[in-house]
Amino acid sequence: MSGGVRRRELRAASVERLRRAGVPSPERDVDELLAHVLGVSLGQLALVEEVGADPEVRFEALVVRREAREPLQHLIGTAAFRYVELRVGPGVFVPRPETELLAGWAIDEARRHHDPVVVDLCTGSGAIAKAIADEVPGAHIHAVELDESAHHWAVLNLAGTGVDLRHGDVATAFEDLAGTVDVVVCNPPYIPLDAWESVAREARDHDPHLALFSGADGLDAMRVLERRSAVLLKPGGVVGAEHAEVQAEAAPAVFSGAGRWESVRDHRDLAGRARYVTARLAR
Repeated sequence: MSGGVRRRELRAASVERLRRAGVPSPERDVDELLAHVLGVSLGQLALVEEVGADPEVRFEALVVRREAREPLQHLIGTAAFRYVELRVGPGVFVPRPETELLAGWAIDEARRHHDPVVVDLCTGSGAIAKAIADEVPGAHIHAVELDESAHHWAVLNLAGTGVDLRHGDVATAFEDLAGTVDVVVCNPPYIPLDAWESVAREARDHDPHLALFSGADGLDAMRVLERRSAVLLKPGGVVGAEHAEVQAEAAPAVFSGAGRWESVRDHRDLAGRARYVTARLAR
């Protein structure tokens, strides 16, 4: 390959650049970007000895953007979530691996019903709704997103899935489904406004703030979710919502303090961190 550069040398130099920029996983990110510009899988990447001039130029442009902490998923245009792939980019919250646990809970709950009715509030990219549609083919799935840009991405991701996607406010969404829903699932914004500086640059500078911040204690959206879920669910229906690790007691208290929920329980992720709360509407 004429005019090329050795892949290993290019990789090593690029990993060091991303490490100096504070990127948490520089090796993985460099491999993802290289595989993307070369049009090969990660498994095939090791077989590439030289990188040609054109892909090297495109790779360099992406490394510069990643050094500036633009999300990796924005650069390659996709994000994996459970068994589905999502299109993502500027203006939509990039789905996180830990949210797959909440989606798994919703999938298990939906499978308990014949013709389950599931609502995904704050759907963002449509990640949870698409995963449920993929794994519970008979489910009747409804999703809503308020942010116009995020809703655009959800339209792309949910096309052809049969999901009923709407553009609107969680607080008033799905009045036509009141009292008929089996499972409500939500990954709401939950970061307190004063925690701005603690948020990773990838999220703080590139994710929609509507998807991140939620009042002084980070639980404003959780309170709206609690009220709306009580309207939407059948008696005995269940709700699950992600929250911050520090909200292990405060998030469940939103439900237990309302006086209409049973079996309020918090769940931990694979690293042992408090991750999401579930509750059942009293019969």
